[in-house]
Amino acid sequence: MELRLVSVNVGLPREIGVYLGAPVLSGFGKTPVAAPSVFVGLTNIEGDAQADLTVHGGPDKAVYCYPADHWPWWEREKALPCRPASFGENLTVEGADETMVTIGDRFRWGDALLEVSQPRAPCFKFAIYAKRADGPALMTTSGRTGWYFRVVREGRAPVGNSTLVRESMAGGPTVRDAFMAALNARTAADIVRRVAETPALAASWRDAVSRRLQR
Repeated sequence: MELRLVSVNVGLPREIGVYLGAPVLSGFGKTPVAAPSVFVGLTNIEGDAQADLTVHGGPDKAVYCYPADHWPWWEREKALPCRPASFGENLTVEGADETMVTIGDRFRWGDALLEVSQPRAPCFKFAIYAKRADGPALMTTSGRTGWYFRVVREGRAPVGNSTLVRESMAGGPTVRDAFMAALNARTAADIVRRVAETPALAASWRDAVSRRLQR
């Protein structure tokens, strides 16, 4: 499988709005990179950063990827205009969605090697940035979440006319299954258990899924 790279997007934290009377600082507002290549580090693409490191960023959330394949649904069904970085993603791609990518799959991007680590869980900052109070709920109920990569090998990666090539398939649960295991109470117990036992799954996501099993 190859994912066509539509855009590489980075941004530094800035104020994106107000919540409960207080300004909200976020790295959500990203812009496409114009340079021919970028350096992909263990926790960030160069030029990118997160505002709240207690819930964003870190090795398991180094690079956020979102499929442009979802744009028609958002635009036609939910009247949300889409462009690169509409969802705060670093990589806007085409060619696969959450049902086709599994936790632990590895993709080569230039000299960098990326591994799928977890789905994205939408938060209130998406609602503020998109100016859509229903944005997080729509992302949650539809499962159109995108996914995070951890960086297995650092390196420079091309920006224009590039692809992410899947070098290995982990054979684990899909990103969609991993998302539903944590956030959909109707997910079958065997799927929840399989997700919880996936070695490549980010520890924080595994904890959330395991708590469901304990209940």
